[in-house]
Amino acid sequence: MASKSENGIVETVKTVVWALLIAGVFRTLFFQPFWIPSGSMKDTLLIGDFLFVNKMAYGYSKHSCPFSACPIEGRLFGSEPERGDVVVFRHPTRGVDFIKRVIGLPGDTIQVIDGVLQINGTPVKLADGGKFEEVMELQGPQGSKPRCENDPVGQGGLCVKSRKLETLPNGVTHSILNISDTWVADNTPVFTVPEGQYFFMGDNRDNSEDSRFPAASGGLGFVPAEFLIGRADRVMFSAAGRSLFFFWTWRPERFFKGIE
Repeated sequence: MASKSENGIVETVKTVVWALLIAGVFRTLFFQPFWIPSGSMKDTLLIGDFLFVNKMAYGYSKHSCPFSACPIEGRLFGSEPERGDVVVFRHPTRGVDFIKRVIGLPGDTIQVIDGVLQINGTPVKLADGGKFEEVMELQGPQGSKPRCENDPVGQGGLCVKSRKLETLPNGVTHSILNISDTWVADNTPVFTVPEGQYFFMGDNRDNSEDSRFPAASGGLGFVPAEFLIGRADRVMFSAAGRSLFFFWTWRPERFFKGIE
């Protein structure tokens, strides 16, 4: 006959197992973890930010379905993405996950002229946002270095970028960064977003591989709705070092920070 102590251990183990199972199901069905690997969304998202992607925001597709080999065409339930949403999606040709901001909706025309975004022929509103400053050092597990407006910057120096506050036609305001006024994507042709597809851009405008680069030339191009995985709403954890275990590199001011 089992003792009370043995029964207590068994019940504890059962509780832990059930808790892990529930957490696993919750994660699989509703949320997907995502680490920010690059600086393309600075300063909204920094390298080393950790977040959960809301997979229910736009409904399930074959790329966000929680089960392998889901035979889903299109999307099941959920709302449509809104301009300004920060979204994780599967790259249509490379099969890897990207995170960018929704700029163009189906039917929109998008163009960049002298670094200023034009939506349906109208330039977006811009306001001065001061400067974004960071230390020139290796960032994140990939050990990448930031690009700077004040280059050349030596190791340990202050890397500076101009920051603007960009307001989209639906009133969403977010910050964007500028490194150069003559970057290859500071002037683009007019893009017309096809039905059922979206145009994405990174907030770090001169350091983002996004829909300004057509898929035909090896870029991202337009992203069909079925490739959307979910919306990023909040940073849960953030570490500036090459490992999350380097607690001295944690950025507690970014813990549970809402994504705008």
